[in-house]
Amino acid sequence: MLTAKQHELIRFIQQRLEETGISPSFEEMKEALDLKSKSGVHRLISALEERGFLRRLPNRARALEVIREPGDTTPARAAPPSDNVVPMVPPAQRVSQAVAANDVVELPLHGRIAAGAPIEALEGQSTLPVPAALLGPGEHYALEVSGDSMIEAGIFDGDFALVRRTNTARDGEIVVALVRGEEATLKYLRREGGKVRLDPANATYDPQFYRPDEVEVQGKLAGLLRRYH
Repeated sequence: MLTAKQHELIRFIQQRLEETGISPSFEEMKEALDLKSKSGVHRLISALEERGFLRRLPNRARALEVIREPGDTTPARAAPPSDNVVPMVPPAQRVSQAVAANDVVELPLHGRIAAGAPIEALEGQSTLPVPAALLGPGEHYALEVSGDSMIEAGIFDGDFALVRRTNTARDGEIVVALVRGEEATLKYLRREGGKVRLDPANATYDPQFYRPDEVEVQGKLAGLLRRYH
């Protein structure tokens, strides 16, 4: 069953699609559902997508398709085989859709994370505006990078790491690893000889080895934001 907010959101999206042919913006959805931030909208959309009620159309920041409505017990339609499908929009509406392509999501900004020796990852109340087009399905948060141990992967001091929340990862993926329950670091994850190895992307740094019970994966790197001063 859907939650009340999920049910309300999918009905609102379907209504706007029927009226205008364009899915509503994140701001419009936030206001319609009386949510405090756009990150709440993002979480609702991701949950509906995972449950087969919504589908994001490729190559558009603001393009949602209602696959099935609440109460519909038929299986969700599979996505079309082509990755280049775009919504058909009447000419008069194309300008509006292009303008709205800059929708943003307010991600929770949880302090700084080390790309060097592990440092404490601080929980904070601030947020970081992120273009919705940079994010895929799932729940995300942001961390400010401190240090230079990942520079060969293109991750620099002061960058903002966009992290998809998960507690699992494959070897070779860049993860947020919580070490011994109190320190967090951004590294490549690998498993070797019964140990967890956290690899830097800087030849001047050595890998870090830990017992499996000393490392908890808290997310995978999904993207980066960089500010130029």
